[in-house]
Amino acid sequence: MNRRYAIAAAAFAALLLAVTAAKILHVPILHVPWAASSARAVEQRGPLSDGEKATIDIFERVSPSVVQVAVKSTASPLMGEEGQGGASGTGFVWDREGHLVTNNHVVANGGEIAVRFASGEVAEVDLVGTAPNYDLAVLRIRSVRQLPPPIALGSSNDLKVGQSAFAIGNPFGLDQSMTSGIISALKRRLPTHGGREIANVIQTDAAINPGNSGGPLLDSAGRLIGVTTAIISPSGSNAGIGFAVPVDVVNRIVPELIRSGRVPTPGIGIVAAGEDVSTRLGVEGVIVVRTAPGSPAERAGIRGVNLSTGAVGDIITGVEGKPVRRLSDLTDALEQAGAGKTVRLTVKRGSDSRDVNVGIIDIERS
Repeated sequence: MNRRYAIAAAAFAALLLAVTAAKILHVPILHVPWAASSARAVEQRGPLSDGEKATIDIFERVSPSVVQVAVKSTASPLMGEEGQGGASGTGFVWDREGHLVTNNHVVANGGEIAVRFASGEVAEVDLVGTAPNYDLAVLRIRSVRQLPPPIALGSSNDLKVGQSAFAIGNPFGLDQSMTSGIISALKRRLPTHGGREIANVIQTDAAINPGNSGGPLLDSAGRLIGVTTAIISPSGSNAGIGFAVPVDVVNRIVPELIRSGRVPTPGIGIVAAGEDVSTRLGVEGVIVVRTAPGSPAERAGIRGVNLSTGAVGDIITGVEGKPVRRLSDLTDALEQAGAGKTVRLTVKRGSDSRDVNVGIIDIERS
């Protein structure tokens, strides 16, 4: 051990001697990088990759049409600060008439609504209509100096798992943020605050956090393919699974909201058993618990559960020749057809199966 100390001490003494000699003889001392007192030269980078250029182009084209949505609570003057009396989300320009699209849950609690554009301009807006069953809402700008162009529409019908997806929004109140990823799943079903399910929901791993709600989900051409609406995370932050309402649904619902401020809720007048009941009974289809008096289902002869014996009555197993395995299959088909139309249902009672024609009504106005 003493030998090692002796060697180290000798080396240190030699270094001091060399430095002293260099100063006396005016010999330059070896440059120490961390002692630099001037900025280093900037190295020129190569050209951006084609993928980088494409992503930059999407953001530069679309981001001016994305807005931050802030809702002021009636209990607080603070605007758009989550947890302090307001809600904050994202929206985007839908048309040249000044309509904006966002999520229903962003504006559901009432209060004055304002939006901030990428330019920094703030504008007050009016609530045109809401569709809780689809978590969509439409706003209209009262006045703005220059309205950005609407986002180009794509289609959600031909999406593929694995293709690129881009989300622009205002996570945690930070405006104009862009994230990218892929479409990680299709045909998801998402429960809404309206007590129903949105069918064919898009799942993506592009980071979606609180504040992104209501923002656009885009394909690699910068076209709208969905409206971001929810994440699955115990902490409330992105955990790799986000959801978006498919644009084909949006393009059906938004014009209806602009026309009338609401969307009909198509139904046939039945109360259905939960999927857990169907699973326990080993039933594939929708078990009818009861029919509403005077409803299209009752008039068509559909029968519910026998309340005296508990025996199952009718089970809806198909609509227009397509199988119905759960309630969302039926509600999706009714929504596609629309109130005022008639659909052909396949109904099973015991071992017998038959087809019946049933009218569709707007159950909220019946």
